[in-house]
Amino acid sequence: MNLTQISLLSVAAFLFSCTNPEQAKETESRTHGNALHLSDEQLQTIGLQLGKIETRKISNLIRVNGTLDVPPQNMVTIAAPMGGFVKHTELLQGMQVKQGQVVATLEHQDYIQLQQDYLDSKTQLEFQELEYKRQQELAGENVNATKVLQQAQSNYFSAKAKEEGLRARLKMIGLSAEAIQKDGIKSIISITTPIAGYVTEVNVNRGKYVNSADIMFKIVDTEHLHAEAQVFEKDIMRLRIGQTMKLVLANEKEARIATVYLIGKEISAERTVRVHCHLEKEDPLLIPGMYFTATIEADSSPVQALPETAVVSYDGVHYIFIQKSKNEFNWVEVETGISESGFTHVILPADFDANANVVMQGAFTLLSLLKNSEE
Repeated sequence: MNLTQISLLSVAAFLFSCTNPEQAKETESRTHGNALHLSDEQLQTIGLQLGKIETRKISNLIRVNGTLDVPPQNMVTIAAPMGGFVKHTELLQGMQVKQGQVVATLEHQDYIQLQQDYLDSKTQLEFQELEYKRQQELAGENVNATKVLQQAQSNYFSAKAKEEGLRARLKMIGLSAEAIQKDGIKSIISITTPIAGYVTEVNVNRGKYVNSADIMFKIVDTEHLHAEAQVFEKDIMRLRIGQTMKLVLANEKEARIATVYLIGKEISAERTVRVHCHLEKEDPLLIPGMYFTATIEADSSPVQALPETAVVSYDGVHYIFIQKSKNEFNWVEVETGISESGFTHVILPADFDANANVVMQGAFTLLSLLKNSEE
């Protein structure tokens, strides 16, 4: 017997003890089967409120859980485009960075060699271009053979391709071909962040060697956090884009509002589907990975409902009380569905009289009196 049932029996004991021994016979409640008979004094003491079964629209709630996440375009992993030693970095986890900000500088002799190769190729390109033009002029005067012109053309385009390739490699590591020709060769390259956000992972320190496969930093832009919910397979058919979701974070009590935006098309090994929801109000204090529980409001439908106070539970079975006469009440076993806004969906027996007066307030007291009388 739980605490609620003990409290209810205490109320019943009080009602039985409120009269003297001479009045007890006239005021005690009597039971017969599933019926409970009350005295006039007990009716007045309890103060029952009666009502009818209502038809109400109750949302079909889907209970889910999940975590906060960010879109792929709001998360970046920074690696070195070319291996090198970390010369300088000041990043720490939690730091805020701006788009284009230098997050680290690297140093290596390969950077020098790449720039030297480019300058050599640039010189060769200029020479091959002049030679190609000279052979074109000679060919116009029928001075040289066609084979010589073709060889000059081949050498020119080969040198041009090499120069363009080296120029592209320089651009990948953040160096400008024009700047090299103007300012000379540099031994250091700068690593910048392509997005603004917060540093969530730092895997380097000064002097550490990193190659192009190593993750140096992870940066997350939390401006567009969304909720990623896991919905069980049995509830998938009730999901619709645009439905409202109320989520509660692990460290909060008030619910936040979100809207179903995308519904996954693949069932995981846990028999769940990922549902992408957009938060109604963005909050810069939220962090990706935060856990939440939530309910998604599926399509509402009209059902027979009663106030939650009208439905009582005993030994795992739900009951309501109906009035048979002024002083007599019957308890009826029912099944319950979803509860919303203080009302509960009740599934009534097939022979239930829809016009019967149902006890709306005081059902717990009647249950305690009934059980006390039986005992």
